Amino acid sequence: MKPESSRLDAVHREALSVNTEGRRLPRVSVVLPVHNAEPFLGATLASISVQTLTDHEVVVVLNGCTDASERIAREHAARDPRVRLVELPRAGLVPALNRGLQEARAPIVARMDADDLMVDTRLERQVSALETHPEWTVVGCGVRHAGTEGLRSEGMERHVAWLNGLQTPEQIRAARFIDAPVAHPSVAYRVPEVLGIGGYRDGDFPEDHDLWLRLLGRGLAIGKIPEVLVQWRDRPDRLTRADPRYREEAHRKLRHEHLKAGPLSGGRHCRIWGAGPFGRRHARELRALGVAVDDFIDIDPRKIGREVAGGVVVRGLDSVGGPEGRMILLCVGSPGARDQIIGVLGARGHACERDYLALQ
Repeated sequence: MKPESSRLDAVHREALSVNTEGRRLPRVSVVLPVHNAEPFLGATLASISVQTLTDHEVVVVLNGCTDASERIAREHAARDPRVRLVELPRAGLVPALNRGLQEARAPIVARMDADDLMVDTRLERQVSALETHPEWTVVGCGVRHAGTEGLRSEGMERHVAWLNGLQTPEQIRAARFIDAPVAHPSVAYRVPEVLGIGGYRDGDFPEDHDLWLRLLGRGLAIGKIPEVLVQWRDRPDRLTRADPRYREEAHRKLRHEHLKAGPLSGGRHCRIWGAGPFGRRHARELRALGVAVDDFIDIDPRKIGREVAGGVVVRGLDSVGGPEGRMILLCVGSPGARDQIIGVLGARGHACERDYLALQ
């Protein structure tokens, strides 16, 4: 059996060959996995059908639905020939996403979840952005948080505000180890580049953040349209709330593994700025992976000189000079504190990516 990446590449090469034979393919494929989204799917498909960029297709991957989702999708497909249905037994999100990539005929895929809504100019704006910026592999957009069933989550609202504050490729790249720096259902991306790294990986981690980390780890860029083009619905049974792959421990392990394989590769040593709960937890888990954590940096005089996290000493601000080859990981909970630390490091000649990275 061929590896998943080889199979996806073969499918996409076949699609491109069809294009060279004169059959006109859509400019963008919307990949829409669906599992039991009956209350929302009709509105979601309707928001796609009225897009100002009409030259699109919608690949609806019916993923083991047991409610009326299949009927709703078939009704839309009967009215709109741009909607194509793919049926799977219940296979999980990652297989559904990769199947959607196999079926997509366009060189650009726009992601969408079955309970979200898009502004009518979303596809036009994102396809235009990728055409204008050939250096971008992915383009996101601003999102608006909308709770369902009376759900209101201050944590989710803070997360959306943080996401919307990341507006340049540089800001997105610098934030990649804090959390997933773009909302998955808000992105459009170039299919060959995503296939080139094997598509989505299935494992005990968030599949979207893993994809962004792999793309950014190869030096590819994620851009952003700052305007809000997607309404991102928050539900009590949302995967990020209910699926164990999205629990904080799994998410942290994913970031640590990418750090070890990337910025901390080759046995590079690191220091952790912040000896509070966040920093201590990161230190213990990084050391368990074999990463050399030399010490902590903290400004709290009660912590300086102590040994924490299994014997790692806490040093004061006077231990921070100019760049010396070690990576400094910023592990503080407050964005305000993080910005202050970045100011201190910048004044001493440290540069983001080369000498320090934010980690949360």
